[in-house]
Amino acid sequence: MRLYRWAAEHGSRAALATYGHLLHFRGEDIASRIQGGIYLERAADLGDAKAQYQMGRIYEQGFEHYFRPDPVKALAYYRLAGEQKHPLAVKRMIAVYDEGALGAVIDPARAECWRKRQASLPEEAVRT
Repeated sequence: MRLYRWAAEHGSRAALATYGHLLHFRGEDIASRIQGGIYLERAADLGDAKAQYQMGRIYEQGFEHYFRPDPVKALAYYRLAGEQKHPLAVKRMIAVYDEGALGAVIDPARAECWRKRQASLPEEAVRT
């Protein structure tokens, strides 16, 4: 774990994503879980699709006092992950435009665009 921490602190996108995920979802205390979220956000901002999806979820739901619910940020992170063909992000983007979630208006045309992206994903990925 020390190596992951060192690599994350030195800007490794892979370490930020992996260590951030471990801390945020398996951390022993709130401070560790918040630090994990911070690392995930840095990884997301560096282009990691899984971290972008996780940040979408974190900003959609909020976490403690540090990550307040922010539908604009949630939608932006979901979109970034979806554009990289993250299957759960694509699925969420379809729901956003079908339901008008996260402050977006119901838009059948945009939902259909995301469905087309979903159709191009491998079948195993879509079932997730």
